[in-house]
Amino acid sequence: MLYYALVFFIVAIVAGVLGFGGIAGASAGIAQILFFLFLVFLVISLVMGVIRKA
Repeated sequence: MLYYALVFFIVAIVAGVLGFGGIAGASAGIAQILFFLFLVFLVISLVMGVIRKA
């Protein structure tokens, strides 16, 4: 998931440099959503790991 967030971020940067504002904005939004989902799943995974060890 983090890989796809980085891919969409790079697409947003390239599209922004080339002047495609709509595509850049959409790609940046998707990258942001994927990154926050990754963070949520990371925290859930860490909490579940601590609970299992206890």
